[in-house]
Amino acid sequence: MSQEGYDKLVAELQELESELPKVKEAIAEARDKGDLSENFEYHAAKREQSRLLGRIRFKQRVLEFARVIDTSRLGSEKVGLLSKVEITNMVNKARMTYTLVSPHEANLKEGKISIKSPIGQALLGKKAGESVEVRVPAGLLTLRIESITL
Repeated sequence: MSQEGYDKLVAELQELESELPKVKEAIAEARDKGDLSENFEYHAAKREQSRLLGRIRFKQRVLEFARVIDTSRLGSEKVGLLSKVEITNMVNKARMTYTLVSPHEANLKEGKISIKSPIGQALLGKKAGESVEVRVPAGLLTLRIESITL
């Protein structure tokens, strides 16, 4: 995982943890209103607490096993994690640039694709100038790797 991705996950976790006291307060207020069996606010607050605790546990688990990669030790001769790859679709000659990242950092709008995605898996270990065929939901793509940078 990149340092940027790790820092983003830590910030998300802190934000989720800061919401927890508000949810606990909402549960306490709803409990004070009386009969809990028909108290919609109480049940909604409990559901929100469960959702929030689940997301917090998930983020904690991801961070527990995350390893930040030192980009200075990575090479740019082969496609790997955190490589920025410029590729050309051989059918329509469209050029695209993607950065291969961990699944938790993937964001297509930012040009970051997961190494676990079909395109990411096909590109891993390849060199500039090589072509790869990738089966995607839209069919079979033939991509040529133009350049690899970090």
